[in-house]
Amino acid sequence: QVQVVESGGGFVQAGDSLRLTCVASGRSFVGLAMAWFRQAPGKEREFVATKMGNGGAAYYADSAKGRFTISRDANKNTVYLQMNGLKPEDTAVYYCAVALGGDVTRSGAYDYWGQGTQVTVSS
Repeated sequence: QVQVVESGGGFVQAGDSLRLTCVASGRSFVGLAMAWFRQAPGKEREFVATKMGNGGAAYYADSAKGRFTISRDANKNTVYLQMNGLKPEDTAVYYCAVALGGDVTRSGAYDYWGQGTQVTVSS
């Protein structure tokens, strides 16, 4: 049984940093894309960043470029999202997801999802 568990969210001030962690278990994820999405209140879930498997490339939403960094530890089936320079508009529930295939910038490509971790950025 595949499990995806996020951690690291919290309440921070604008300009602060947070690192989110996602641990996946239940199968091999080495060759699969692992990503972060987020959903703010009243808005649709949106893509933040993804890291391809087997040491492949990373892709970012425009809102994340230059501030967020996604990385993976393949040996631990873990993906991280380092978020710097946080803004109030980054407030959302952040979800980790694993894709079996498809357009990795779209939520439809992702088959396994975590429960999410809340990030709140105060001005």
